[in-house]
Amino acid sequence: MANIKPIGQRVLVKRLLAETTTAGGIVLPDSAQEKPQEAEVIALGTGGTDENGKTIEFAVAVNDIVLISKYGGTDVQTADGDYLILNESDILGIMTK
Repeated sequence: MANIKPIGQRVLVKRLLAETTTAGGIVLPDSAQEKPQEAEVIALGTGGTDENGKTIEFAVAVNDIVLISKYGGTDVQTADGDYLILNESDILGIMTK
């Protein structure tokens, strides 16, 4: 696990693995693979407050699988792997089982 603690309304996620083959069985090289849009929430930021000073609760939790945009957030590389830090508002949805 990354030793990164996001601040504010930011979320640390790890993209799930991209598909390496097409439905027809063709193996895709790394350069042809699209960035995966599903990610696992690794850590939550410190939170935020609204105009009235009321605490804003996170809509996601650690270990949630979320849907994110392909090109949103900031990529972070650590010895543990590649992560992405993005604002909670950039999360498109939570995947349900």
